[in-house]
Amino acid sequence: MKLWLLIGAGLLLAAAILLLSSRIFFHFSLNRRGHDDRIVLDITALFGLVKYHYTLPALVFEGFKRGLHVKLEETGIAPVKSAKAEEANIDKEDVSEWIEYGKKALKATRGLKRWTADTLSHVQITKLDWSTNFSLGDAAGTATAAGALWGLKWTVIGWTSQWVKLMRSPRLFVVPVFEDNVKFSTEVDCKGRISAGYAMYAGFRLLVRAMQADEGIKQWKEIVHEMRSRRREKSAA
Repeated sequence: MKLWLLIGAGLLLAAAILLLSSRIFFHFSLNRRGHDDRIVLDITALFGLVKYHYTLPALVFEGFKRGLHVKLEETGIAPVKSAKAEEANIDKEDVSEWIEYGKKALKATRGLKRWTADTLSHVQITKLDWSTNFSLGDAAGTATAAGALWGLKWTVIGWTSQWVKLMRSPRLFVVPVFEDNVKFSTEVDCKGRISAGYAMYAGFRLLVRAMQADEGIKQWKEIVHEMRSRRREKSAA
């Protein structure tokens, strides 16, 4: 009996070590050509046993009143296969609500900004390619805009490097197209990873910080309840 208990404990310990030593990988890609958009996010964990695939094949601006029309497709194996698709409009009211949720989350969690910075500092970006082809319809204007776009891209990369670890130099491309027609296309390809052990530790720290705040857990429950209620209302509309 003791032998079986020792074997069981050994297996559990080995599984825990494998879990904590594994990594969570993500792959984000954005492709915009003219009016066509496509955003894809893949998340893989536990040596490929857990996989999630998110696709945003439709992103259409329908005016200031209706806002941005978004279609999201999700598939996953964790460990049961699942698939669903959702469509929604993101308007000014939604953005205002998200800002309000953010303020409530800051109040409900002690040191949330510090926790966010600490967690992001453990994210490793292993690949970052960003290519942009464009034409303003005027050669002089296109050439001037190309220089400004280079500066903008390096500013974004500099800001990003303050939050996450860039494991290799990003590859940035700006290709001015000297044509009479206005054109724009951009592609972003980003891969990264984070230790599963640290991700679990970060989740535990977040829970502790919420408990340390005044009625933090209660406030988080209220935030989640409000978000779900709002989501149901939009779905029914």
